[in-house]
Amino acid sequence: MDKKRVLVLFGGNSTEYEISLLSAASVLRNIPKDKYEVTMLGITRDGKWYLYEGDIDAIEKNTWQNSKLKKAVISPDSADRGILIETETGVELRPVDIVFPVLHGKNGEDGTMQGLLELSGIPFVGCGHLSSAVTMDKAFTNLIADFYGIQQARWRSIKLSDYRKSSDAFLKEAVEALHLPIFVKPACAGSSVGISKAKTEEELKKAMEKAFAVDKKVVLEETILGHEIEAAVIGNDEPLVSVLGEIVPCAEFYDYDAKYVEESKLYIPARLSETISERVRQLAAQIYRAADCRGISRVDFFVSDAGEIYFNEINTIPGFTSISMHAKLFAACGISYPELVDKILTYALEE
Repeated sequence: MDKKRVLVLFGGNSTEYEISLLSAASVLRNIPKDKYEVTMLGITRDGKWYLYEGDIDAIEKNTWQNSKLKKAVISPDSADRGILIETETGVELRPVDIVFPVLHGKNGEDGTMQGLLELSGIPFVGCGHLSSAVTMDKAFTNLIADFYGIQQARWRSIKLSDYRKSSDAFLKEAVEALHLPIFVKPACAGSSVGISKAKTEEELKKAMEKAFAVDKKVVLEETILGHEIEAAVIGNDEPLVSVLGEIVPCAEFYDYDAKYVEESKLYIPARLSETISERVRQLAAQIYRAADCRGISRVDFFVSDAGEIYFNEINTIPGFTSISMHAKLFAACGISYPELVDKILTYALEE
């Protein structure tokens, strides 16, 4: 059997650059070598693209750029279906069968890269450009949940230009509608970057400025007290939902440091009744389909002590680090990491 040629993208001009390196290293170490021939393409923080042919360890340590590199890009010409590599004598075309964009956050999972890949004609892992863009934007994701009648925290959203015109009136209405404490989030940033929990009106103003430093649109949400629950999902038209995981943050909430730096406590399976767990899994599949997701996603919820289920967010390229929940949840289902990677790559080839 001929091996499929897989291009793994890593890095990227994103606040989640470092997490992409860790995720990509894990993916690269677990791609079944008997089935796939791997090419690596790294993107620097400032958006430069290079063919990388060095050790995986250097990616994880963020020293990959110290290697001898060749400029390379994905060709947007669907007749090429591959990458263009700059050589001493010209340009080399290297064909690619599947692209695995192990990219997080802006310029990676927000539809921009997916649009390029759709132009290239090369099958790729994960959601398409529209689904990626919509789910990256928390306000649009909330609109989808509202449309389908899926319970979530009460919320408000505002753009920076509008906020500058009427900040006092907006904040007053938000406090009246959502009640303090309020979570303030950049609309289009992943891994909890720029998120704050504001307990006072003064903290709320500071939280708005912090969020606007990351994005030009901000989402405010009421605080939901309950278990933080995550469901891993893979597949296309018939998604497979994992057992559920529960996070007990080491910080007041599950922020960037709590995810990747400090040790939050995880429970797999989550400490929920079988009835509530099954309902959460059904909702995860419903949201996955509603947002037209493909390949892979992680869907997050809150479950109150009274058993009320609240949708929180969906992540279309969840972390694949050694401490990431997605792989752990499917491992609990009996699907090993290499098997999971193989399944995700196989889904990319389905029509």
